Amino acid sequence: MDTRVKICGLKTPEAVAAAVDAGAQYLGFVFFPKSPRHVEVASARDLATEVPVGVAKVALVVNPTDAELDRITSEVPLDMLQLHGSESLERVAEVRARYGLPVMKAVGIAGPEDVAALDAYGMVADQLLVETKAPKDATRPGGNGQTFDWRLISKRAWNRPWMLAGGLTVDNVVQAIQMTGAKQVDLSSGVESAPGVKDPAKIRAFFEAIRAA
Repeated sequence: MDTRVKICGLKTPEAVAAAVDAGAQYLGFVFFPKSPRHVEVASARDLATEVPVGVAKVALVVNPTDAELDRITSEVPLDMLQLHGSESLERVAEVRARYGLPVMKAVGIAGPEDVAALDAYGMVADQLLVETKAPKDATRPGGNGQTFDWRLISKRAWNRPWMLAGGLTVDNVVQAIQMTGAKQVDLSSGVESAPGVKDPAKIRAFFEAIRAA
């Protein structure tokens, strides 16, 4: 399968095992209390230690302080940090230098005016996450199960690897890949039976849809 997949918001050993068994290349752990997918540091540590070598363990954080990152990175064996808030270019570069881990920066897209930010963040981050921009009244910056107009980034390329996110499901992922040219995809709510509850059957079906395409 050419498409690399990140399953985000994992909270249980069963969900981690289902994602690994299906073929996920990245596993995301959410450290954001307002999210139904939030996981405590101790729990994330236990989950991450069971992840096989070769599967990247990613910490999703939102406008984190150094103290928060110090604790997460010291206690959880991680391969990447995902900055999913309003972090500035300078902050992204600072985090990358301070912790010595690859940094993925999420950039929300709603209209053409948002696309330029991808070029800027591509100069300081190791990867880009092209995400649906959260509504103004949203309580969290991602994981809202909404797509954006994929034509805005159709066949675009940046100077960093990038990943498509935002409302992806078994029903639309093939179209999303075809329209955008994405080589990597990220999803969370699209493989859940309830907010924060991963469904192994939906995870398997998602991978089967990509392989069939």
